[in-house]
Amino acid sequence: MTTFTRQISIWVCTGILLAVWLSFSMPSSAAAQDITVSEQSFGCILDWPKVRNTRFKHEDPAKLKEAMRIFRESEPDKEYPVGTILQLVPFEAMVKHPRETFPKSNGWEFFALEVSEAGTKIRDRGDDHVVNLLLGASCQSCHQPAAKFDFVCEKGHGCAPLSIDDQTIAELQKADLRWTKK
Repeated sequence: MTTFTRQISIWVCTGILLAVWLSFSMPSSAAAQDITVSEQSFGCILDWPKVRNTRFKHEDPAKLKEAMRIFRESEPDKEYPVGTILQLVPFEAMVKHPRETFPKSNGWEFFALEVSEAGTKIRDRGDDHVVNLLLGASCQSCHQPAAKFDFVCEKGHGCAPLSIDDQTIAELQKADLRWTKK
């Protein structure tokens, strides 16, 4: 083999190895499809459909329907679609990102919100430090027992019970200051 042929072989092999390495090190397509969440992502939860007490939002109607089905059927070992927003009360929310974005919570980002007639202000956000106002503990610590249900708490999912009942949840939802149809 000539020196020239050997150099070409080395370059070709190096190129192949580089291409293989890049394909494994690049973010997955799910990570590339992450969503941007801003204060405008949240509106009056009375405008959102609900299953039992939980309100749902997703920009894609098919994914909204899928998220509501997963919740309605309490389907274990099933991930909610990226972009799903869940709210039980107006001042707290959780938003589904690709699992790589928030690996400690399987992709869920928790939000503490301030709501007023003018709109929504994000007070705090993240995966493991945001505090649930109803329980006085981090959202992550409360949702961790529901890992089998993609970290979504509901009765029977292993989460600690809330300090408020269904009637109080309904009253808090009806008191959403962003509601314009009063």
